[in-house]
Amino acid sequence: MDLRIFKKRLVYIVSFLSFFSVSAGTASASIFSEIRFEKPSRDSVIKILAIGNSFSDDALEHYLYGLAKAGGYKVIIGNLYIGGAPLDLHVKNIQEDKEVYEYRKVNVDGSKQKLPKTSISKALADENWNYISFQQASPKSGVFETYVEPLPILFKYVKERAKNPKVKFVWHQTWAYAQNSTHNGFATYNKDQMRMYNAIAEASSKVKTLAPIDIVVPAGTAIQNARTKLGDVMTRDGYHLDLNVGRYTASCTWYEAIFKQNVVGNLYKPEKVSGADALIAQKAARKAVKKPYKVSRIK
Repeated sequence: MDLRIFKKRLVYIVSFLSFFSVSAGTASASIFSEIRFEKPSRDSVIKILAIGNSFSDDALEHYLYGLAKAGGYKVIIGNLYIGGAPLDLHVKNIQEDKEVYEYRKVNVDGSKQKLPKTSISKALADENWNYISFQQASPKSGVFETYVEPLPILFKYVKERAKNPKVKFVWHQTWAYAQNSTHNGFATYNKDQMRMYNAIAEASSKVKTLAPIDIVVPAGTAIQNARTKLGDVMTRDGYHLDLNVGRYTASCTWYEAIFKQNVVGNLYKPEKVSGADALIAQKAARKAVKKPYKVSRIK
C-alpha cells in the first residue's frame, strides 16, 4: 500500500476512535444516542408521553399538536397529570402502582380525552410510545440533589415497561418564575429569576449523569430567551405559562427538539398570538435548542 494512503487511513481511524472516546460513561452514551436515532418520520404516527404535572400541561397539551400538524407530522400526545408532582411522588406511585393520575390524551385527529384514575403502568401500556419525558416539580427544578435518588428509579421502571424498544427518553427542562412571583418555592432561589434559571440550566445539564436521557427539551431556556424581547410577561400567575405566547414558546421548543425541524416559519400559531410575537417565540425556541443552558438575546 502507498505510504501516503496508509497514513491518511490511519489518521481517519484515530480520529474516529477519538470521537467515540471523548469521555467515558454519560458523554459516550449521549453521542451514541444522537447517532442511533433518526428524525421522526412523517409516514407514521409519533407518540409522545409526558410523566409530568401542570408544567407539561402548559408545554404539550395545547399547541404542540398544531405545530406538528403544520409541519406535516401525525402525533398522539399523552400527559400523566398530577398538579405539582415531583419526581419522588412519581416513584412512590410506581412502587404502589397507584391509579392517581389524570391521563390526558390528544388523539391523532386532534380530539382530546381525560381519563381519571390512571396509573403510570396503564398509560405505558396504552401506546407504543416513541418519546417519554420526565421532569422535576418547579420549586425543585434547580436543585439537582432532588433528582439524584428518584430519577434513576423512575427511569428504570419506565424503560422496563415501555412497549417500544426504540423509545427515546426526554428531560423536560422547566422555566424560572416571574420576577414578582409569590410562589413559596421561589424563596429557594432568593426570589431571583436569573438565579433560578441558572440553577435549572445547570441541573438539567447534568441529568444525563443519572439516566441515559436522549433529548433535553430546553423550554426553560426558551422562555428566558423570549423574556429578553417581550419582557417578564411569559407567565399568567408568576409560574404557570401565559395561555398564549408563553405556552406557544414552550411548545415550539418541544417541536424543534423532538422533530429536529426549524420551527421558525412554521405556519401554526394560536389565534391570540400576534405574528410578531409568534416569530419571537419561534426564534426563542430555536436558539434554546442550539444553546440549551445559556440565555440568547432575541433581537
